[in-house]
Amino acid sequence: MEKPPGRLLPPLFEPPVERAPYSTKPSESRGRLFAEAESPTRTCYQRDRDRIIHSAAFRRLKHKTQVFVQHEGDYYRTRLTHSLEVAQIARSLARVLALDEDLAETLALAHDLGHTPFGHAGEEALSAATADIGGFDHNAHALRIVSKLEHRYADFDGLNLTWETLEGLVKHNGPLLQVGNENLAAPIATFDARWCLDLSTWPGLEAQIAALSDDIAYINHDIDDGLRAGLFSTDDLAGAPLVGGHVEAIRREYGSLELGRLIGEIVRRLMSVLVSDVLAETRSGLKRVLPCSAAAVRGHDEALAAFSKPMAATVDSLKSFMFASMYRHPRVLESMSAAKGVVIDLFDAFKAKPSLLPPDWQALCGTPGDAVTAGVVRDYIAGMTDRFALEEHSRIFHTQIVL
Repeated sequence: MEKPPGRLLPPLFEPPVERAPYSTKPSESRGRLFAEAESPTRTCYQRDRDRIIHSAAFRRLKHKTQVFVQHEGDYYRTRLTHSLEVAQIARSLARVLALDEDLAETLALAHDLGHTPFGHAGEEALSAATADIGGFDHNAHALRIVSKLEHRYADFDGLNLTWETLEGLVKHNGPLLQVGNENLAAPIATFDARWCLDLSTWPGLEAQIAALSDDIAYINHDIDDGLRAGLFSTDDLAGAPLVGGHVEAIRREYGSLELGRLIGEIVRRLMSVLVSDVLAETRSGLKRVLPCSAAAVRGHDEALAAFSKPMAATVDSLKSFMFASMYRHPRVLESMSAAKGVVIDLFDAFKAKPSLLPPDWQALCGTPGDAVTAGVVRDYIAGMTDRFALEEHSRIFHTQIVL
């Protein structure tokens, strides 16, 4: 006899209708650098989210590496799919904590806008190539994209996002100005001189939640991608911190499972553990501090959204396992070494011969080899997708690079 459809279980909580006093409120926004009439149908943070989704930089994330070069397979994450997964987690956490989930989602969608082609390998190569003009930092470049490089509006450069979105984009990992550490990336220092982002304080809770959601997402999807790619086995994972116990429990409960179902069970269980820990620890911190406003959250001397200390230590151990098993795997290292060479070749060629650039980019350059030209080339390469970088390398050097 066929089983009847399962009933939905009652929720463990009812989503709050009212925002908490410590949430970031659209009505209290510090506004935009350039005055605009606000939308009659969207809050200012919903509008920010929509501007990011419609930006050219966001679309290009589709063809930018997360760990694997984009063309290696349809199953693996790109920067775009990663950003969508981070946004889902951030939105869910923000809803439970009675925060502004639109702002949390906005920051999650924007957090990787500044990444180069070929992931961290591309960033390392571009930073080394531009060391004499300040290097390259993807977080600073994200600010440069949304405040300068996007050209969608007749009245201003950039997307003219709210202060709270810009603050969260720059500071989602914590204060940038601390005693003994006052070295700022030039794009951040330049913008902060124009419009102060309070770089010595923590951001609002929505930004803190977005940063934790990034950790939760990439831990889980790197396990998924690493297993599918054969960089490590389920037996390897059974000995890993945090996730190993779940692998063994699934084996005891279900025996042998096809890979897709096994990965689904691992990710589902691990995701739940991490999300539950963040919620419990953050609620504990909020109960202890009792912040009465978003300003009080910013003024507190430490993050209020966090993993518990035991969970944070275990997560760090799992990251170490992933670093050794996945990010330092010979197959990944070989591909990323070649990718670095592509970035350095392109930088040297464009810097020495700006006429290789599109006309609108050529117009921004100084003389071949000077700092102005190097800065323009840095921006141009940082905006490339993996695929376009390889195409440009082939066009200039008449060689086919296989990653």
